[in-house]
Amino acid sequence: MCTSGMKHPSQAAMECKMRTRLGFRAMSCGMMSLSMIFGISACTPSERKVMVCDPECSLRPISQVQQELREIFEDDGRLDDLEAVAAQDPRAAHDLALRYFRGDGAPRNNNQAVSWMRVAAEQGDLKAQKALGHLYMTGLEGIGRDPGEAHAWLLLAASRGDIESQQLLAEAEAAKRSNAEEFQWMNRWRPVIAGWWRSGYSYYGTWDGRAWSFRPPANNEE
Repeated sequence: MCTSGMKHPSQAAMECKMRTRLGFRAMSCGMMSLSMIFGISACTPSERKVMVCDPECSLRPISQVQQELREIFEDDGRLDDLEAVAAQDPRAAHDLALRYFRGDGAPRNNNQAVSWMRVAAEQGDLKAQKALGHLYMTGLEGIGRDPGEAHAWLLLAASRGDIESQQLLAEAEAAKRSNAEEFQWMNRWRPVIAGWWRSGYSYYGTWDGRAWSFRPPANNEE
């Protein structure tokens, strides 16, 4: 609301228009700033992080490290060496699978990840058998759920005395009593298993600048 006070009517009218325009401009700028702030905060997704080991392991945003690590691996030949060893050593096949899944020193490729994890599992690696069982139990990132595959791999791990696999098998069987219970159980485990594949499963191998070396499986990995 503009008031003229004791000024000439034409001068008062001019000042009134100016104040009105400035007021609307300030209001528009304020609203635009708020919309920009809230629009960005509401729409910007949190970037997925992956476990990277070069050689220390840590979680990092995938966009910051993926290309850089690929170039490092390609330059020094460690990816080719890991693939060569993986054909004979299940620990290397397990690590290669995780690197393809995570994009850690290799291009992200879920099909390659599953293929190499299967190589490790078929060669008797307990961690790989459990990882495949977990993966097929809920499905993950375009890899479909396969209850038959999940049961077979977890049963194999459980027969070797793995307590976690025994418990998961029992829970999965109990959850089948109704569709609602199975749906709830699946939703509870899916993010847990995704976390294991993305960052929870540890590598066996380390690169010393010339060759890979692999630690022996721990007591709970045999």
